[in-house]
Amino acid sequence: MTRPSGLQGISSPVASSGQRPWRGAALVAAALAATLGLSACVPVLLGGAMVGGALAATDRRTAGTQIEDQSIEFKAASRLRELLGDRAHINAVSYNRTVLLTGEVGSEADKASAEQSVGRVDNVRGVVNELAVMGPTSLTSRANDGVLATKVKATFVDAGQLSANAFKVSAERGTIYLMGRVTEREASQATELARSVSGVQRVVRVFEIISEAELAAMRPQSAAPAATPAPAPAPAR
Repeated sequence: MTRPSGLQGISSPVASSGQRPWRGAALVAAALAATLGLSACVPVLLGGAMVGGALAATDRRTAGTQIEDQSIEFKAASRLRELLGDRAHINAVSYNRTVLLTGEVGSEADKASAEQSVGRVDNVRGVVNELAVMGPTSLTSRANDGVLATKVKATFVDAGQLSANAFKVSAERGTIYLMGRVTEREASQATELARSVSGVQRVVRVFEIISEAELAAMRPQSAAPAATPAPAPAPAR
């Protein structure tokens, strides 16, 4: 596993007690998409179809990096299909050019090969390899994971304590993976909120930790009030 400098990875198991039923916002479209068989580890972004420009503006990556991450995910998926074909079920999620691999492979050799192949994709700066050596999960299990990721993201929105768009949330076999450029405070809050969602078995944090000062510098500054124009001179008499 190659992890770039400054990236934090913590696995946090969740006890069965203390979880709460989900009371999140109604995200019917996202949940329905998950049940129709979309990959569970596709990151969940709330309201993207409605406010895509606003989401991009509040993302803590530059616009160029967001496009680069999309390109990395496409290239990684293509390479993994060529390398392993139907022998594996792998999801590759890129955030700030760090790629998270989740899913199932048939052997330790396949797991290592997948990491090496993705690590050679242009502009990738690190790979976090969370692949499990086991048989592939069922479509039902993947659909359930998609719904679970949606519930976690909605919990972030409902809590009102976090900038939900700063996080990429994905799920695999009941484990929630959190990615983003966040402060220690935000990382702790997000972890506790994710752990509180019914159905979450474990939380894995793949964060790039920034300081509170760096966060403040990212926030748009309030526009200065416009100066009151000087009164026009009185006409000469």
